Amino acid sequence: MRLFLLAAAVFALPVTALAQEADAPLELPPVVMSTEHPGEVAVEPYDRSNAHAGATPFEGTAMLEAFHGVEGIGRVVDAMIDLSIEDPRIAGTFVSHDMVRLRRVLKEQFAYILGAPVDYSGRDMATSHRDIGLQAADMGALVENLQIAMDREGVDFRAQNRFLAKLAPMKDDVVTR
Repeated sequence: MRLFLLAAAVFALPVTALAQEADAPLELPPVVMSTEHPGEVAVEPYDRSNAHAGATPFEGTAMLEAFHGVEGIGRVVDAMIDLSIEDPRIAGTFVSHDMVRLRRVLKEQFAYILGAPVDYSGRDMATSHRDIGLQAADMGALVENLQIAMDREGVDFRAQNRFLAKLAPMKDDVVTR
């Protein structure tokens, strides 16, 4: 019974804390991910910029079409993440991360770089990877999983290589040990 009352108090607290008058304006910091994107953990405010994506977008629509549009990019990202969290070489990297946010910002990043009319809202590569402690082997495993995901989506080999070439310079910001 004591546990039930504690649980009831915990679940009732946020409702009370979030209640406000209908006419009162909602004031939020510039970026609060959990309110902008349901299911995400709140993050400290930061400046948004497409420059944070780590690469300039491809010109034209050929690359976007090679990935089967934004929907295809979403499937590639989801498959890459699913493969990575099941990959014993790098699964531990993802344990304490907000997977909802990770999927969203990777989809934005890939779509932006591939030329979709999408803005990247994530942090810059150095900041977002600073405390992860990735090694070159970790990045290699992730790239392997990305290649498998792109193969499954039917992205042709030339388009895969062009995309990987855009991502490769980010290694210096991502690999920190």
